[in-house]
Amino acid sequence: MDWPGWLSPVPAWTCRRCGRVAPRSAPRPRGESDDALLDAYSAAVVAASERVGPAVVHVEVAQATRPAEGEAPRRGSGSGFAFTPDGLILTNSHVVHGARSIQVSFADDASFDADLVGDDPDTDVAVIRIGGHQLSTATLGSSRRLRVGQLAIAIGNPYGFQHTVTAGVVSALGRSLRSLTGRLIDDVIQTDAALNPGNSGGPLVNSSGEVIGVNTAIIPFAQGICFATAIDTAKWVVEQLLRFGRVRRGYIGVAGATISLSRRAVRFHDLDAESGVRVESLEPAGEAKRAGIEPSDVIIRYDGESVSGIDDLQRILTADRIGKRTSVTVLRRTQKLELPIQAAETPAK
Repeated sequence: MDWPGWLSPVPAWTCRRCGRVAPRSAPRPRGESDDALLDAYSAAVVAASERVGPAVVHVEVAQATRPAEGEAPRRGSGSGFAFTPDGLILTNSHVVHGARSIQVSFADDASFDADLVGDDPDTDVAVIRIGGHQLSTATLGSSRRLRVGQLAIAIGNPYGFQHTVTAGVVSALGRSLRSLTGRLIDDVIQTDAALNPGNSGGPLVNSSGEVIGVNTAIIPFAQGICFATAIDTAKWVVEQLLRFGRVRRGYIGVAGATISLSRRAVRFHDLDAESGVRVESLEPAGEAKRAGIEPSDVIIRYDGESVSGIDDLQRILTADRIGKRTSVTVLRRTQKLELPIQAAETPAK
């Protein structure tokens, strides 16, 4: 009897004692076994690492600070990955910031001297350049379509062990992480793909081999809690670095701290938030000083947006606020004042 291609006869067995024929139990459909699932997972990790691995580099730096007499120059290392065939490499700012010399090496042992194009410590992203051509490159994906639980693969050089691959999942999205400058990095990816010192600057990729993040930080003594700057954030920073050599942000010349407001003040002035930014000091020639802001004023709004803390104020002062005439709202003792202000550009660091 001919059976359709999608249906096969169930094998039978015969009892030796009575001769009775009985059907065997149907086997599990192909692909549902644990081995098949493991093979699919392994195949995804292998394919992604083979696609991105040739673009990953080991970054070695010598610090610009002069060592004491008799001491060797301070050195550091991290990871990075080429994203253009003519030699642009993405890495972390904390890996290359202030470096006197930078050298990168690929998996095939090809080694190049690199120059710093620009870095942004506030997002921990940097771009360096080597004199190569037709290099293997990593494809930059998008972090907007990420979902918690999807596969995440990290490639880097932890403790100098070059081109180490670890895998896990996207543990959480939309995290915030404090950079070394104190500024808050938004839209950070949390993953349990194992990261260690030396992974910094390496790519976090999805099962298709597209870069979804730049590995940036771990929590010491924690297991499975690692972070990567979202690739959409990194792409925006790269655009700024290639265009201006740095990221342009607004600046008004105040030093402040987040404080809670009294319930009475919140009710009396009908405020959106229960906290604001108390001005601790002002730059003598800063825009805030020119606007009439005074020490101990509490900033509660800027350009129509609520300011509940220093992070809000930093987030609002983007490049499009530079040179824009607008207003800042402050509380001064029992008064609520609206003052005209025009943000300047953050000075180069």
